[in-house]
Amino acid sequence: MALSVPLLIPLVGLFAFFHFVIRPAVLSPLAKIPSAHWSTPISSLWILSARKRGIENQLLHDAHKKLGPVVRTGPCQLSVDGADALKIVYQGGFEKDPWYSVFDNYGVPCMFSARSAKDHSARKRMMANVYSKSYLQSSQAAKDQAKIILYQRLLPLLKESTLPQYKPNGIDVYSTFLGATMDFISAYIFGISTSTNFIQNKGYRGHWLELYSARHGHLFWSQELPSLTGFFKGLGVWLYPRWVDYANDELAAWNLDLCNKAEKYLSKEAAMNTEADEPVVLRSLNAGVDKETAANGTGSILYSTVIQQRRLSVASEVFDHILAGQETAGIALTYLSWEMSQRPELQEQLRAELLTLKPNFLMKDASLPDPKHLDALPLLHAIVMETLRLHAPIPGPQARQTPYPQCIIDGYEIPGGVRIAAAAHTLHLDERVFPKPLEWDPKRWIQAEATEEEWKARHRQFWAFGSGGRMCIGSNFALNEMKNIVAAIYTNFTSHIVDDDGIEQVGGYSGGPVSGKLILRFQEVNA
Repeated sequence: MALSVPLLIPLVGLFAFFHFVIRPAVLSPLAKIPSAHWSTPISSLWILSARKRGIENQLLHDAHKKLGPVVRTGPCQLSVDGADALKIVYQGGFEKDPWYSVFDNYGVPCMFSARSAKDHSARKRMMANVYSKSYLQSSQAAKDQAKIILYQRLLPLLKESTLPQYKPNGIDVYSTFLGATMDFISAYIFGISTSTNFIQNKGYRGHWLELYSARHGHLFWSQELPSLTGFFKGLGVWLYPRWVDYANDELAAWNLDLCNKAEKYLSKEAAMNTEADEPVVLRSLNAGVDKETAANGTGSILYSTVIQQRRLSVASEVFDHILAGQETAGIALTYLSWEMSQRPELQEQLRAELLTLKPNFLMKDASLPDPKHLDALPLLHAIVMETLRLHAPIPGPQARQTPYPQCIIDGYEIPGGVRIAAAAHTLHLDERVFPKPLEWDPKRWIQAEATEEEWKARHRQFWAFGSGGRMCIGSNFALNEMKNIVAAIYTNFTSHIVDDDGIEQVGGYSGGPVSGKLILRFQEVNA
């Protein structure tokens, strides 16, 4: 006998209440895990709101301090903290969450957005060698590119800013450093002749950064709620400003243009004039595709993407490198110079250390020291490391999915398919590992200042580049680039704060200054 409508309505209501409230809040295996907010067992609105407002990192830090290393942030979402959880999740090969699909440039995955470990590993093999420390330190192309960028562009720009007509106003180092890091990474990928010159071309740099800000600042809807975003797009309604799509299109076309120009060198349509013209990453990537095609052909895990869509796959890969490479190192250099500008004595100590290099970075000599000697300077290394700890450029959660059928973390049995993430922000503010964590103290990274146990614990929980097989492939490049830039600047100049209003970091996935600027004044040091 058919149920009457009056009887059916309460039954549907009871079923919905059971499915959406009782089941996730009481019967789910995640019900035993402490919740960051009363609503998280039944709704993702709390964490989505935090992400939209850019306050997720601080809320997660507060939750972990109160509730422990495993916290429930949604019906099927967890946040984890601590070295033990990192080992299980990130060194244990948990697959990436669909959240990363927004980084599929040109509709094709890149290494960063590839979800499976096998896919990622196959892509990484094609270019990992040119990002290794040994390769970077021996690369003549990398050395020549650095020399051009430092001595023909960056240092002259800073010297010009010391002239009487410019000196009182200072210089926006956030924009400048983003320009410098773009020049470094684009030169290594495409060769110096094809790369950007954002340091000197301030007008186009500003235009490009506006485009990137549009792309980067409006990822929430397509990244967190892709189905809803797609549904409304189908109705002709955009949940974000329509011009964001135009900005993305222009950036994508810009990257393809750089790829096309650099490919001419590889096809010998244009002759290389110097070692600096070598498109190191692009050459390695193309050679990797050739090798994968010859070795595996149609049986390759990358056949439908890298092999069949070679041009767009290569462009997608280098696009990810160039966007991530310029932003992260640029943010770190901004906060490093801000911290150093508050400490004149530390600037003197660093300069004394830098002058022990032979050759050193004095402008009148225009030389580069041995990269191994530069890398071995303890104070410079400590300053860079402490900046990356307290001001991690990517402080936000790195989402993964738990494997089936289940895993165990901190004693909790967690079913497969749960979105799980750790964040550098919470890891780097752990008082047990980093006493007085909100203080910028480079001595933490001077080995003589720590016990062996403290030293090991700090390195286990340092997470500016992630960890495991999927940690940042460009970590060695970033450290080498930052050390070159910092050494070149503080060998020749002192820095002083003019305007640091809004220097607080954005509390999202990446963490640049809230104001989008930092104004410093530079003063040349007489050798």
